[in-house]
Amino acid sequence: MDRLKGKVALISGAARGQGAAEARLFASEGAKVVLGDVLEAETQAVARGINAKVPKAAVAIRLDVTRAADWRAAVNLAEREFGGLDILINNAGVLGLGGVSATNEEEWDRVISINQKGVWLGMKEAAPAMRKRGAGSIINISSIYGIIGSGGSAAYHASKGAVRIMTKTAAVEYAPDKIRVNSIHPGVIQTPMLEAFQDDAELRQALDAITAVAPLKRAGTPEEVAYCALFLASDESSFVTGSELVVDGGYTAV
Repeated sequence: MDRLKGKVALISGAARGQGAAEARLFASEGAKVVLGDVLEAETQAVARGINAKVPKAAVAIRLDVTRAADWRAAVNLAEREFGGLDILINNAGVLGLGGVSATNEEEWDRVISINQKGVWLGMKEAAPAMRKRGAGSIINISSIYGIIGSGGSAAYHASKGAVRIMTKTAAVEYAPDKIRVNSIHPGVIQTPMLEAFQDDAELRQALDAITAVAPLKRAGTPEEVAYCALFLASDESSFVTGSELVVDGGYTAV
């Protein structure tokens, strides 16, 4: 308990899945949390659930990560409600399944805008508030598919690979401000993003094949990713920046 006592976190994509799990865990560890997502009703529900257990620990805001104005509003809310900002989790993301030839321009732009531009904007808008606090921790959620290829999901791979390298660039840029920047690379995690696989036998078979190859032989949970984010958000990781934390049951080790 209290591993994040006195800290304020802003989490994008917080309506469900990993973002919601991170918000719940962070609040239980003493943080104040700002939950951002375009799914307003679901985000408000997660915030209410947190506040029922930890009074006045959470607020929700509509956050379209592709809009700088939305990011500024979320950062301003953190400062107004909780006095500042110490932690940012760039969690929001979407999946694109088409390969290089099968992806059209509209789909490419959608995935890149949310997954890549959204992370850049989040870091850019959060950093000034962290400077005011004298330090900070930024955690960018990438993917194992920001490290390896698969023969499909071209836009998704491109965006998550960009997040990996942007993280390292930002880590170097923000080190003088004592703002640490790290990336998490989940493998197969049981989140709503995987619902796309449930009604497609071929895609579901591909997903099952991945978990079968992983040494731990199973998918992960949002909470298992959240605990990794907790470490990177806390002062326990004070000498960790520009790093990649892979959470994949050993899949990329095979």
